[in-house]
Amino acid sequence: MILKDLLYKVKLKAVHGSTDVKIISLHIDSREVIKGSCFIAIKGTTVDGNNFIDAAIAKGAIAIITENIITNIIEGITYVQVENASKAAGLMAHYFYDEPTAKINLVGVTGTNGKTTVATILFNLFTKLGFICGLISTVENKIATTIIPATHTTPDAINLNALLKQMVEEGCDYVFMECSSHAIDQQRIAGLIFKGSIFTNITHDHLDYHKTFDEYISVKKSWFDNLSSTAFAISNADDKRGAVMLQNTNAKKYYYSLRTVADFKGKILDNSLNGLHMVVNDVEVHFKLIGEFNAYNLLSVYAAAICLGMDKQEVLVALSNIDGAEGRFDYEVSAMDKIIGIVDYAHTPDALLNVLATIKNLRRGHEKIITVVGCGGDRDKAKRPIMAEVACEHSDKVILTSDNPRTEKADDILKDMEAGINVVARRKYITIADRKEAIKTAVSLSNSEDIVLVAGKGHEKYQEIDGVRYEFDDKKILREMFELLGK
Repeated sequence: MILKDLLYKVKLKAVHGSTDVKIISLHIDSREVIKGSCFIAIKGTTVDGNNFIDAAIAKGAIAIITENIITNIIEGITYVQVENASKAAGLMAHYFYDEPTAKINLVGVTGTNGKTTVATILFNLFTKLGFICGLISTVENKIATTIIPATHTTPDAINLNALLKQMVEEGCDYVFMECSSHAIDQQRIAGLIFKGSIFTNITHDHLDYHKTFDEYISVKKSWFDNLSSTAFAISNADDKRGAVMLQNTNAKKYYYSLRTVADFKGKILDNSLNGLHMVVNDVEVHFKLIGEFNAYNLLSVYAAAICLGMDKQEVLVALSNIDGAEGRFDYEVSAMDKIIGIVDYAHTPDALLNVLATIKNLRRGHEKIITVVGCGGDRDKAKRPIMAEVACEHSDKVILTSDNPRTEKADDILKDMEAGINVVARRKYITIADRKEAIKTAVSLSNSEDIVLVAGKGHEKYQEIDGVRYEFDDKKILREMFELLGK
């Protein structure tokens, strides 16, 4: 494409050279640059792309996009100074890949908890209803039945638009996508045309990145603020910031709720290991999913399906047979002692509280709840003591362990967690830094029909220690320990 066409809607500050040049490809990584490409220099959280402009030119870049004042001009290279390089990358990628989201129904999901489950259920639902669908999620990206491994909750703007174009070419009617706060803040979704958006909830998370909770809320809200009047916006009326999220949006507003009047109202009649028995807008229905948090997820999915013009009865029938996302309240029962082992991605205090509350409701008698939990390294430290506090308050026994320590020492993370445990709860917990050993200990401490929760990593098949990813699968290890210990 011609550079000047790619710069449509990009806020320019200065241009040196011709914008009438043909661009072969777009890149934000100088190592991927080829002859005839455009390099967009983005200031990241750890790396500044401006430091690699010379390297990009050496590899054949003929156009440079930067926020910096342009100096050291090389003849024959076009330099464009823009107001926001990250936003420019999103807009330029949108046009370079032939505006893919103008040709599909794109629905985004944001919130602290539930994004993956809601996006995955929507994908499975619309597939059951006979549509070709795409999924962009933390667990995996999918085009119909083809799985594409996911490296980020939301890919960078260029890879995202390339993936969306591929989905268009494969005939996708609908694409369901998680929109993380990082992706919104870093403009990775700039330029995308959303048919609809869903807000699940907002709780304490990512304050290592956003610094304050108000900033975290503001970033989420900014996505809704920028929706068009032709889109729909669905929000959780029971979340105290549910209405705030939609207060400035131009989109058509809808709310779902278990506790107040809403467009999409649900009521839980029964919640057990057999699933959820609910009333949804006066229709009684049974779902395979478990827990109040999944009742909210199902309501948001139902709301989106109706906003997308689907038949109410068909939607509820299809939803009643759908499973959740991998690593989200993923459970199995041991062969001998019938111990319930649950693996869940819960890595925020609120998510952990929701899972433990659900487990408490599943108890029929005096079964013990044994929780294995850790916190990730190089991430929000403020939530560590709260995670330990929640685990101890709502479990009979807690084993604090490593999660993904990354570049931090596991023992330092565990000390941060221990700070949240009061004197009364200190008898309840032990610390075992080795995660595999912690899971083994939890299983060995359990008796017939007890419940073992392994929280924090869910679907992840690795553990990251000192920058190296080692193979690690919570569910696989839980299963191994059931067999090893004869449970």
